[in-house]
Amino acid sequence: MENGENLLSVCVLLLLITQVGPATPEEGWQVYSSAQDSDGRCVCTVVAPQQTVCSRDARSKQLRQLLEKVQNMSQSIEALDQRTQKDLQFVEKMEVQLKGLEDKFKQVEDGHESNNARQYKFIKAKMEELRPLIPVLEAYKADALLVQRFKEEVANVTELLGLLQEQLGGLDYQELHGRVMNLEDRLRACMQRLACGKLTGISEPVTIKTSGSRFGSWMTDPLSPAGDNRVWYMDGYHNNRFVREYQSMYDFMMSDNFTSHRLPHPWSGTGQVVYNGSIYYNKFQSHTIIKFDFSTSLISRSRQLDFAGYNNMYHYSWGGHSDIDLMVDEGGLWAVYATNQNAGNIVLSQLNPNTLQIIRSWTTNHPKRSAGESFMICGTLYVTNGYSGGTKVYYAYSTNSSTYEYIDIPLTNKYSHLSMLDYNPRDRALYAWNNGHQVLYNVTLYHIIQ
Repeated sequence: MENGENLLSVCVLLLLITQVGPATPEEGWQVYSSAQDSDGRCVCTVVAPQQTVCSRDARSKQLRQLLEKVQNMSQSIEALDQRTQKDLQFVEKMEVQLKGLEDKFKQVEDGHESNNARQYKFIKAKMEELRPLIPVLEAYKADALLVQRFKEEVANVTELLGLLQEQLGGLDYQELHGRVMNLEDRLRACMQRLACGKLTGISEPVTIKTSGSRFGSWMTDPLSPAGDNRVWYMDGYHNNRFVREYQSMYDFMMSDNFTSHRLPHPWSGTGQVVYNGSIYYNKFQSHTIIKFDFSTSLISRSRQLDFAGYNNMYHYSWGGHSDIDLMVDEGGLWAVYATNQNAGNIVLSQLNPNTLQIIRSWTTNHPKRSAGESFMICGTLYVTNGYSGGTKVYYAYSTNSSTYEYIDIPLTNKYSHLSMLDYNPRDRALYAWNNGHQVLYNVTLYHIIQ
């Protein structure tokens, strides 16, 4: 019975989990994935093709750009294929166990005394609750087959592009361009379908480093290209403008070798985020959002977040000028804040990462000052009930349905004071600053196939 009960608990949910932990020099910290920009386009690592023809030829340049796009998709599909194949092994094993367990229960029910039969009828009733999982598993296997077909189609298009690049003729460029665009759209829809889920669990924390003051933030760039594993580190919550850049997670863990970047204005709070090579932060004592480009060391955009409270007007419950919290998820860049117009309750806005304009806003009924911390996963805002002692994620607001619910997901607060908690969609992990400790949490997502 014990094994059967354990199996039942394993089979209740179909989970997609990506594990993260301290990296070794050989393994690095890269976790392949994909993301989308504000227009919904797939943003993947660029692998430049061989330049076998004259770069001054306009048509050749078009072909090279098209080939780059296909190679981007190819690399993204490989990452998706690795994930789905790993999950598919679990799915197939679980499906066999489900069907076998049901047959076993039937045999025991038919051959035992009535008392035992009643016990097994109860267990069988539980199995009936799990029965809807079987078509879900079938659908997931179909999705894995879809990824394989994507791989084959991208390979065919890549081969055609290679021939076309050599011959500069033979196929209509516009037709081929249309095929690539269609493939990209289908891939984006597939990745969105397979990548997201509902938060159902948070792992025990993994302590990466102990450094800095009680408050701060640290992060990696979810849109960094393959091989770029830099870590960004910001100590304190106000009147500081120096950002540390570590070349890798290993360097961050094991050394003090870093490059220092001086921001043009000090930051406010711990709600900064590095996204696609730029840091986005709240300028100290203002409701201005700044986008600072690390490659040029210049402000590329700044904009006021209208009506947002600042200067400790609507902070998180721990204080620290945490009025405006910037974050990213699979859908892009977000801002969490509060306004007088919404009676100090949380307002959630999706931002255009290039212009910082608000794409759309949602008003919630959750007081900003009562929230410990918050983070976004797959378009849902998750809020903790506090920042010290026993902590849990207890409120979730879905932007997809504009509805909220109260949940109960424990969050181990190992060092008793959270001043930063952010999700990285590439790593599928929560980055936290916990009383001078930089820690990571794995997340468990419930994947629903529709």
